[in-house]
Amino acid sequence: MQIILNIPMRFKRVITLVGLLMCLTGTLISQPARVQPAEAGAHQQATQLTLQNAAQNDSTLLADPLTVSLLTCAPGADLYSSFGHTAIRIQNKLLHTDYVFNYGTFQFDQPNFYLKFIRGKLEFMLSIATFEEFMYEYRVTQRSVTEQVLNLNATEKQQILDFLKDNYQPAKRYYKYDFLYDNCATRIRDILFTQIKGTAIKGKIVADHTSFRDLIYHYLDKAGQPWSKLGIDILLGSRIDIPVDNQTAMFLPDYLSAGADAATLAAKPYVTSEKKIIDLPSPISPSSKYLPLVLIGVVCLLLLWSYYLLRRKPKAQLILDSLLLYITGLLGVLLLFMWFGTDHQACKDNFNLLWAMPLNLIAGFFIWRRPGWLKKYFIIMLVVTAILLAFWWGLPQHFNIALLPFCILMLIRYGALATQKKIGH
Repeated sequence: MQIILNIPMRFKRVITLVGLLMCLTGTLISQPARVQPAEAGAHQQATQLTLQNAAQNDSTLLADPLTVSLLTCAPGADLYSSFGHTAIRIQNKLLHTDYVFNYGTFQFDQPNFYLKFIRGKLEFMLSIATFEEFMYEYRVTQRSVTEQVLNLNATEKQQILDFLKDNYQPAKRYYKYDFLYDNCATRIRDILFTQIKGTAIKGKIVADHTSFRDLIYHYLDKAGQPWSKLGIDILLGSRIDIPVDNQTAMFLPDYLSAGADAATLAAKPYVTSEKKIIDLPSPISPSSKYLPLVLIGVVCLLLLWSYYLLRRKPKAQLILDSLLLYITGLLGVLLLFMWFGTDHQACKDNFNLLWAMPLNLIAGFFIWRRPGWLKKYFIIMLVVTAILLAFWWGLPQHFNIALLPFCILMLIRYGALATQKKIGH
């Protein structure tokens, strides 16, 4: 889901890297902001007061004849745009007004921005822009935009506009973003399928037994984001492995579009017409989705070869062992923080803690002191890792295949450490 606001160019990569850590998505968890081009940003700032006044002026925005349509923006090449975006367009042909209502905006200058972003407490908001302002970025980034005109009567159009106008009030326009359950697409889904009564989706817009993770995979594979996929599989827990239905699948803009296309309102098609406002080839250049598996596998083989070469130098082996323990321990601390220290629901119930064990930090420190309990700890971790590998495809959470060689490496090292008579000698 796209996020549009005016921020300095130098912050773009910083936000994107933080987004990769969080996702994200969601979220990642929350998605980072797209830089508004300088000329468009200046124009947007100049028209902000006009837009706000227009949203509150019954003689302009609220007049008929209205046309309400759903805008669906294609995914982009960057991580933050991999899932596309959605917004509502409302035109008044009599008064020649054309506005887009966008729930994918946040203010970069809000207090404690990065802390809120990491902890899942960042407030997103409903914003209003002219249609041309909204479309500027998609023309620049060469991303397709599809418009679906909704089959609404005058009362229903007015109802949607009244709701958006009310939602745009300062006290109501902000909301706490959640990648799966409360984002730019779900907000519009609730307007189209909850605020408007009598809507129904015919058939299924998503296959049976499809999970949130499956849907996320589809977009990351299509976007050529194998490393982002690995990061998501590590940071997000088993909650994204639950099956989705028509309602929950519409957290993604494309599925919201599919839901509207398959829906009826009062036994009539919900969408009266559909057209491509921008119709361009995808800017995405896919890369190999198996690249992380290959590289991690090669690194693990090199480490095993290093252990073999250092078989007569146990202290040198312990340097490598302590490094592995520190890496998995620190990662485990991060996963615990994401579970208990943030509001990211998708980061909870994370079975990756079976191999990314926070206690490994302590073990890595005491490995040089050789306390008696440490051998028992390595035996426990040997058993836990063996169970994880034995049930790799049977646990409630899907594990990224690229982690398999690393877990095998840890199994071998736990076994070696558990059977050493004197660690460090």
